Amino acid sequence: MSNTEDLLALTHVGEDPSKYMGSVTPPIFMNSLHVFDTVDDYFAVDIFKDQYYYGRASNPTVTILEKKLATLEHGERAVVFSAGMAACAAAILRICKTGSHIICIKESYGPVQHLLNDFLIEKMDISVTYVDGKKLSDFEEAIRPETDMIILESPTTLLFSVIDLEGVAKLAKAHGITTYIDNTYSTPIFQKPLDMGIDIVMHTLTKYIGGHSDLIGGVLISKDKELMEKIMVQRDWFGGVLGSMEAWLAIRGLRTLDVRMKQHYETTLKVTEYLEKHPKVKQVYYTGLKSHPQYELARKQQSGECGLFSIEIDGDAKTTAKFVDALKIFERGCSWGGFESLAIAYTYNWTKEQCDFLNVNQSIVRLHCGLEGANAQIADLEQALAQI
Repeated sequence: MSNTEDLLALTHVGEDPSKYMGSVTPPIFMNSLHVFDTVDDYFAVDIFKDQYYYGRASNPTVTILEKKLATLEHGERAVVFSAGMAACAAAILRICKTGSHIICIKESYGPVQHLLNDFLIEKMDISVTYVDGKKLSDFEEAIRPETDMIILESPTTLLFSVIDLEGVAKLAKAHGITTYIDNTYSTPIFQKPLDMGIDIVMHTLTKYIGGHSDLIGGVLISKDKELMEKIMVQRDWFGGVLGSMEAWLAIRGLRTLDVRMKQHYETTLKVTEYLEKHPKVKQVYYTGLKSHPQYELARKQQSGECGLFSIEIDGDAKTTAKFVDALKIFERGCSWGGFESLAIAYTYNWTKEQCDFLNVNQSIVRLHCGLEGANAQIADLEQALAQI
């Protein structure tokens, strides 16, 4: 259950209706700049103290969102970006340098691996070691003297593996390594990695925090205030600022995040329990199920689950695609975290090399249970499975 502090952050933290005529929702500050009475006033602006001069550096609507997110994750400061990948890139570029070594879990978000493999390795001479990550020894054995960063997701969002966050954080601190986690799956409602010793938390605002599939955004949050202020300045230099309209939409999304997450959890547990018993489903990957091999670790770290999970169809790639194409409520799409149910034959066109990297086949389907209700979703899955 969410505590009082979380609920207040979702609804009231960072807001001051007295400043905008008692409005129950804050305004969208669409301006690109602020003007001043004197030259001295202009040069006295301190963006770290909620003062404003230019929209790329800071914005009043954006500040409200950042205060809410920092409070929710028990961090000192949050910095929002134009996309989750902009946030991820900002964290890597802040922490790493030419010659740095990064440890990254194999099941990390695909575009993160593209950033590492296709850009940073070549352009910055950064080296990367990919690890399974289910055992602490995976990380310990990968550490080098030049290791500066460990990139995590937990749970991961294809096979839903769980990482021992406290264990990795303790190991990293002993070696002076910065830890970073994508916490989009759990949201701050169900998991707080900073309290487990992780240094930087990232969320894709596009998913549950936005909740309505109508914005793109990202955020970094940390207990290290000085680090976050440096990242805020870096955002100004690189230009990956979140627009005020998107910030306002994310604020709107936060107001219902707690109740939406509970509904996603309740619905998805019913759906996955149904699928787990279906003869045409070989395996269900969901950390909310007691059959999950890391169920106890998930319960230790997470207070709940979201609506995302995967299944393995008992059939080949064509059979799997036929099942996905037969779905009606579950539409075909790559994102998740909104009100709508989605399905994607995730590994359908993967090469043998890609499948071998994660030890999977071409029959993996990732599903997201939206807010249409478990009965309707189960009926849709049942009719689609009957067609294969």
